[in-house]
Parts: sequence; C-alpha cells; structure tokens
Amino acid sequence: MKIAVTGASGFIGSYILSELDSRNVEIIAISRTIKHNSSSDLKNVQWVNLDILNPPKNCFKAIGEPDNLINLAWGGLPNYRSNHHIDKELPSHYNFLSNLINEGLKSLISVGTCFEYGMQSGALAVNFKTNPDNPYGKAKDTLHNQLRELSKIYPVKLTWARLFYIYGIGQAESSLYSALRSAVINGDKIFKMSGGKQIRDFMPVEKVATEIVDLVFNEEAKDVVNICSGMPISVQKFVEQLLKENNWNIELALGEYPYPDYEPHAFWGVK
Repeated sequence: MKIAVTGASGFIGSYILSELDSRNVEIIAISRTIKHNSSSDLKNVQWVNLDILNPPKNCFKAIGEPDNLINLAWGGLPNYRSNHHIDKELPSHYNFLSNLINEGLKSLISVGTCFEYGMQSGALAVNFKTNPDNPYGKAKDTLHNQLRELSKIYPVKLTWARLFYIYGIGQAESSLYSALRSAVINGDKIFKMSGGKQIRDFMPVEKVATEIVDLVFNEEAKDVVNICSGMPISVQKFVEQLLKENNWNIELALGEYPYPDYEPHAFWGVK
C-alpha cells in the first residue's frame, strides 16, 4: 500500500510518518519545506517537495499516485481569527484535493478541527450540527462540505477527522505544553497562565497519530470522527498532571492571561 501525507514535516506529520513506517507501507511525504533529517531513521519514505498553494499540473501523478492520502497541511495557525484561512487556505486546499480526486485518488483522510462545532459547550459528538465561530473553523467546515459533495460524484472514500487538543514534543513554542516545558528547562521559577478553569480535551500526539493511521486500514471507518480522549479535564489540572508525570518543578501563576474568546469555556469530544 502506498500512502501520501501532506504537511509531513510538521508537528503531527512527523509522528504520522513514524507510525506509518512501523506498519511497513510505502510512504510519500509531501512538504513545502523538506526536512531530510526527519526521515533519516525511517525505512520507506520518499519526500516530495510541493506547495499546496501553488501545486503542479497532474498533482496525482506528481505525488506518486498513492492509494490513500492523509491531508494534514494547513497554514496560518495559530491565528484562528485570520481571514487567511478563508481567503487562501480554503480555495487552495479544495483546488488541490479536488484535482487529486478527479485524477484518481480513491481514499482521503483529511483533518478538521473541534472549532467546527463553534461555541457549543459540553460533550461534542460528530452528529452535532456544526456552527463555526472563527475563520479557521469556518474554512475547515466549508472544505468538509465541499469534499462531501465531491464524494457523491467520484468514487473516493472520504474520512473527516476532527482534532481536539494535541500536545507533545515538537509542538509550536506558543502552545501550552511547549511553553510549560521550555519554562521548566530554562529554570523559570513561575509559569504564567490563564485561570485554568476552562475544560478541554487533551490527547498526546503519539495517540493522535495512531488513531489517524488506524483510519487508513479501517474499511468501516465512519465518514466523520472525533480524534479526542473523550475525557474532560480543566487546564489547571492538565498542567498539574504534566508537572507530576514529568517530575517538573515550577510554580503556577494562575490568572495572568485572559481566557480565549474564540472557544467555549467547557467542551470536549465524544468518540
């Protein structure tokens, strides 16, 4: 089996490649910026340099005519309120993916976001009506709907995987996990954060990668899935859990930052 991965040099992408490599499949790693050293310990990876915002003609052939594509690529993050997601990312991704489907792609797993649910609170199931509240969520939700319409015309198996809160080594420095880890490594005495009372759904990136790759081999996979732990936890408790698990010693300065205004106070996923 030949599996292509866009966004392969990104945070999640590197873990996806490792998980795929353990399954002994042929891997096509697609990235705008190829990191050759990232695949040095992988056996079956071929890198393809490709910019989704400016793709070549005959995209499907250019990426090696894979049996399956895992679409992770997306720019403009973590600025969720930027119209870049609607103006640039959405049309570019639809153009790229629709061309692949038209040219013969038979199976596509594309990642979405929990922000597609909008400001709904509580346990969020995949059968809930989407109602995104920021440009990032709106762009992802629109792309999903566009791809669903394509799947009615072309013989492509589409799986839409909505990601909740991921954490792990290699994540952007602005993320909660990386900021906390850096503060500890740097020997900081305190870690400034929000009040920590908001409820979220956190999942380690290794587990996320496993669940996404499992979808490739699951012929019974649903059209839409939540990639989540299903276990609500406050941000404060999550941070305290990280400190305990990693034997990190730092004082938490709660209430230093305001709560985000682009998401509900309490929400988590339902598998």
